[in-house]
Amino acid sequence: MLGLVENHSLPRTAAFFDLDKTVIAKSSTLTFSKSFYQGGLINRRAVLRTAYAQFVFMAGGADHDQMERMRAYLSALCRGWNVQQVKEMVAETLHDLIDPIIYDEAASLIEEHHTAGRDVVIVSTSGAEVVEPIGELLGADRVVATRMVVGEDGCFTGEVEYYAYGPTKAEAVRELAKSEGYDLARCYAYSDSATDVPMLESVGHPHAVNPDRTLRREAAARGWPVLDFHRPVRLKQRLPALSVPQRPALVAAAAIGAAAATAGLVWYASRRRATAL
Repeated sequence: MLGLVENHSLPRTAAFFDLDKTVIAKSSTLTFSKSFYQGGLINRRAVLRTAYAQFVFMAGGADHDQMERMRAYLSALCRGWNVQQVKEMVAETLHDLIDPIIYDEAASLIEEHHTAGRDVVIVSTSGAEVVEPIGELLGADRVVATRMVVGEDGCFTGEVEYYAYGPTKAEAVRELAKSEGYDLARCYAYSDSATDVPMLESVGHPHAVNPDRTLRREAAARGWPVLDFHRPVRLKQRLPALSVPQRPALVAAAAIGAAAATAGLVWYASRRRATAL
C-alpha cells in the first residue's frame, strides 16, 4: 500500500509512469501497426517490420541504439500521414487493442495514487496521438509524449518536434514539478527501462517495473524496489472489484457497459412477451 492520503497543506505530489511494458504489456506505437495497415497508411512490409520490432522489444527491451534506429524508422514511416486520420484510427481501435493489455497491477497503482491525492502523469516516448487517448483511458491527469512536426497540410513532416526519451523525460518531470508545485522528494516514478534512470532518480520514490537487465542491476545497486507486473486485464473486468473512487474514464466505461446490459434486458423482455402472445 502507498500510505495515507496526502496532507494538502504540504506541496503537491505526483506519480510518473512510463507506458510501454510498465502500464501496458506491449509497445503502444507498434500495437497499432495492423490498424494503420488496414487504414492504408503502411504496407505489408512495414507491418512485418513493426511486428519484428515488437518482438525485439518484448524479448529483452531495446537499448539506446535500437531506440534511436526505431525513432528514425518510425519518423520516416509516418511522413505524409494525415494527423486527423491517425487520431481517428487510434480512437476507433483503442479499446480493442489497448484495453486488453493494461496491467492489472499498474491500474491498481494508478487508483491508489489517485486515492492518496496524487496526480498521475504518463511519460512516454511514443507519439502524443497514441499516448494522449491511452492516458485518458487510464484516467491520467497529464501526459508527456513525443511530438512530431505537423505541416500546414495537416500531415506529419517526418521531423520530431519534441522527443520524450532518456534525460528529456527527467527534464519534463522537473518542469512539471515547477509549474504544478510538485515536491519531487515525495513523488513516485515507475519504469521498465534503464534509459529512464534519469527520470527515476529525479524523484524520492523510484520503482523498477519488469526491469531490463541493466535497470535490474541499477535498482539492486541503489536499493530501488522492483515490481513484477504480469496480469493484463480489461478495465471493465476490474470495475466490480474497485473499492476506490473511480476516475472519469473508468466511470464512462462502466456507464457504457451498464447501458448495453440494460438495452439487452429490455430486448430480451420484449421478445419474451412477444413469444407469449
